[in-house]
Amino acid sequence: MRTIGKNRGLARLADADGHFRMVALDQRPPLFDAIARAKGITRDQVEYSDVTAAKRLLVENLAPHCSSMLFDPNFAVPAAIDLLPPRCGLIMTLEEHRVEETAGGRKSRAITNWSVEKIRAMGGDAVKVLAWYRPDADAAVNEHQKKFVREIGEDCARHDIPYVLELLVYPFLGSANHTADYVESPGKLPGLVIDSVREFAKPEYGVDLLKLESPLAANSLPARDGSAEAKAAQKEFDMIGDICRARNIPWVLLSGGAAPEKFERVLDYSYAAGASGFLAGRTIWLDAVLKNFPDRAAVSASLRKDGLGVLERLNKLTTAKGTPWKPRLPVFTEIKEEGDFARAYCNGDASACLGGPARTRTCRGKPATAVIPGVLPDKNGLCARERSDA
Repeated sequence: MRTIGKNRGLARLADADGHFRMVALDQRPPLFDAIARAKGITRDQVEYSDVTAAKRLLVENLAPHCSSMLFDPNFAVPAAIDLLPPRCGLIMTLEEHRVEETAGGRKSRAITNWSVEKIRAMGGDAVKVLAWYRPDADAAVNEHQKKFVREIGEDCARHDIPYVLELLVYPFLGSANHTADYVESPGKLPGLVIDSVREFAKPEYGVDLLKLESPLAANSLPARDGSAEAKAAQKEFDMIGDICRARNIPWVLLSGGAAPEKFERVLDYSYAAGASGFLAGRTIWLDAVLKNFPDRAAVSASLRKDGLGVLERLNKLTTAKGTPWKPRLPVFTEIKEEGDFARAYCNGDASACLGGPARTRTCRGKPATAVIPGVLPDKNGLCARERSDA
């Protein structure tokens, strides 16, 4: 059972029916590259004002048609926070797009001077983190990634804000298909994706919503037509669905820049396995930027025609086939009189908020029961251990 804060935050990301119809525009290198190609320049020649102008156009034209949007702090917020509709949820990215690339794998880090605390303070509805992960990477690299994800989960629990974790498989440095670009790894195996989900669905990471890639390359995914090949593909998606269902974690699909019709096929398989929506970006808006930037009027026209056409098809498919997410709020059986709730809720530790996971804290140097449903401090604020020692 999630805390009140996490339930309320997830509800802000979904539509009224519980489907996550979300648009991502936290992309940095992919947008830099698109602008560079559109203008016929190199990536390092792209100006800050170009990036903010493009992001403003995306928000202006797409925000009214999705349940929430994913922003980055350094470009999207300054560019367009004033355009985000009040009823559109705000997801804020935390990870730095520059990673440490080693022979043993990739190491992630947070954006400099950015934190869960700042995201909560600015009114963000959720924190999103991309963790590059391969179960077969160097053990030290994977321990770094696990620690990175776990510590952010602890911060999200402390500030009672939903944690959206994105997982991506990547090619090793020096491999034949290595690239640092944000593209689907052509050499990925379903087992790498599924085992990554299995690891980070564990309660110790505190994840509330998983943003996942297709376990099979979108370009090679067969039509979902009941054929033997389609049934075999469906089993891979079903394994992800089984893991998330067992952990009570809703999951959505990222587009990875796939062609719209290919991404719709990914969603078709995913929704049959229990997914609750999408958090997609380039599939919706990339062509408008590539073909028209820096002509802002032309970009807007393309977004209103083609971009919205893609988004509306995704919305329609999600409403028809996606599994609605439903909040599971705590039942306050131990709240008996005025003051009980105010005293019990969090008690200075949001990771132990009513409805949160059972945890322990220390009283007089000894383990003590944390504040959870059914366990209230007394009217002096003493924990169970302190009362028994009195």
